[in-house]
This record gives sequence, C-alpha cells and structure tokens, in this order.
Amino acid sequence: MEMLELIEPQVPDTTDRRVTDRRATDRLDFLPLNGTDYLELYVSNARQAAHYFQTAFGFQPLAYAGLETGLKDRESYVVVQDKIRLILTSPLHSHTEIGRHIDQHGDGVRVVALWVDDATDAFEQTTNRGAKPFMEPTRLEDDHGYVVRSGIHTYGDTVHVFVERSHYEGVFLPGFKAWSPHYKPNDVGLKYVDHMVGNVGWNEMNTWTKFYGEVMGFSQLVSFDDKDISTDYTALMSKVMSNGNGRIKFPINEPAEGKKKSQIEEYINFYEGAGIQHIAVATDNIIETVVTLRDRGVEFLRVPEAYYDDLKDRIGEIDEEIESLRPLGILVDRDEEGYLLQIFTKPVTPRPTLFFEIIQRKGAKSFGKGNFKALFEAIEREQELRGTL
Repeated sequence: MEMLELIEPQVPDTTDRRVTDRRATDRLDFLPLNGTDYLELYVSNARQAAHYFQTAFGFQPLAYAGLETGLKDRESYVVVQDKIRLILTSPLHSHTEIGRHIDQHGDGVRVVALWVDDATDAFEQTTNRGAKPFMEPTRLEDDHGYVVRSGIHTYGDTVHVFVERSHYEGVFLPGFKAWSPHYKPNDVGLKYVDHMVGNVGWNEMNTWTKFYGEVMGFSQLVSFDDKDISTDYTALMSKVMSNGNGRIKFPINEPAEGKKKSQIEEYINFYEGAGIQHIAVATDNIIETVVTLRDRGVEFLRVPEAYYDDLKDRIGEIDEEIESLRPLGILVDRDEEGYLLQIFTKPVTPRPTLFFEIIQRKGAKSFGKGNFKALFEAIEREQELRGTL
C-alpha cells in the first residue's frame, strides 16, 4: 500500500494552548478510534432475537447473512438504531465455536467492534504491546468495495475487532445482503453506545485496566471502591477506562467482600467467566424512550418511592418534573459538568447476566455515583427473588 507523507503545518506562537495540547494528545494516541462499529451477540435463536430487539427496543432491520448468502455454519441478522448496530448470530450445526460460547455463557456479547481508519495498524499496535491475536488483518470484498478487519482477545471470551470500512459502500459488510422485511416498528429514540461495562473475577480489575492502558492507550477516568459501591450486604469495585477522544468508555467491575453474594459474583457464576455485563445506550429524551420501551414490554429495575422524596434537594434544579420521573423509575445524578438521567433494564437473557442502561446526559460526564446505593439495593431485591443473593 502506498504511504503518503503527512506534513504537519507550522503552528504560530499565538495558537491557543488547548489546540496545541490536543494535537500533542492526538500524536500520542497510537490507537485512534472513531467509535463503536457494531456489537455481535452470540444467541441461541438469531431470528427470534432480531424480532425481540425490533419489537421491544425499536431496532430497524439492516442486513442478513446465512445459507442464502453462502454461509454454512451460522446465521446473522443485523439491526440498527441511529449509530447502534447489533449483529445477532446463531450456529447452524452442533459442535461449533459459536455453539460452545452459547453453551458456556448463554446469550451474550462476543464481539465489541471498534471503527478505525487502519485495521492493520491497529492490530500491529496492540499485538506489539502484548495483546493476544484473535484475527489477523483480513480483507473482505464484494462489488461494493472492501473492508479490512483484525482483532484481539480481551477479558473472558470477549474480543475486540477493528473495522476499517472507508472503502466500502455496501449495506453492512461483504457477505451480508440487505434485509428489509415488512415488519418495521418505529424506533424508540436510542442514539449511540455511551459505554459498555465488563465484569471480571476477583482481583482481576487492575489486570484489565492495565491492559487497556498499556495495550490500547486508554486512560483512567474515575475509580470507585467498595466504600462508593456497597450496600449492607454486597460490594464491588470499578474503574472506568476511556480512549483518547473519549468515544469509547469501558468501566471494569470486580467483586468486593460483602456479607452476601454481589451482582458481580452472580454474573460470573451464571456467565461462567468474565464478560460484558451491560450496554449503556444514549437517548435525547429518556422519558419518551422509557415510556415507549415499557409499553413494548421492556422491564426495568425499580428503586423505592422514597428515592424521589428528597431528589430535588440532592440534585438541584433540573429540566424534568420529578413527578414525571417517579412512575417510570428514572434516576438522576449530578456532577461538576451537569446532570444525567439513567435507568436499567432487568436482564434481557434467560441467565441473570446481560442488561441495558438507558442514559441521557445533560452535561454530566460521570456514571451516576449518587445512584449506586439505590440501584444496587434494587438489584439485590431481584437477586433475592432469584435466590442468588
């Protein structure tokens, strides 16, 4: 591939210091990421899962790959909502890698795909720093152009795939065809992936935050210990890692000692290893989004009614009416930059593992620390009903 020499323009002394600092940061960012390209879930029935995410979450049909496109081992449906793309993949035979993943973990996230300008360089940068290769740089092409993908292993069986698609104009990826069924329920206002939370085992959090720092060039945004995230019974610890431009954020959780079994322990036990615990998706109007999701059958965790009694005193003035949030169970938290609204679904899989967070940011950059106690008490009530607390 022909390489073009890039000549950086001279910066006069009068340049704003913030601009100079940003350029310096960009030069140090050896793994520039443009955003989340897609998430691939291995599921037992991709067709039914696609129907569920269309019906309940408002995703739109986009693409399909399977027997009709020449695949013999799997079937995949791609659904999309604004910048969020999900691939739902099932095996077509027994004794496959996909089937083994489902047998061990249940339905769950296998691939977190990251959009890059150069998938070959991303692979070299990360593997040279110690990442275990998952996929060598591979070029896929059809009549619409080509895509280059590569990949590395991360915690548990989760992998990151780097996707370079600037030379492709097809519906999704080579090997997929457009999927446009008659059934297309309206979307619910979801915009993009805000962050993805991973659960790892005892004393593994620092190992994986170090991995994201050294191998992928991420930095730590914030950390929470068992004093921040605890109840009378359970506790956990968490660190939030972010890439250079802040478009990719990965909180990493591990269990902490408590009187009873924490949600992280429950996840590890049922997922049988480390993995993606929840996907946080953003909306511009959380009230409308949650009302629509609720009416379509999505179930949410609920905090006690008392949470709202002193909410205004704790949070201050917000645009929304408290009485509009109370019946929906939407939580509010504030930081130095503004406030956020958030709510969490119950698990969307048979095992109590994967769930979704709906989040609307009104300036806040944080993750709802002020809601941790109420949220985890709500999770404990669900654990108690399941007999796993």
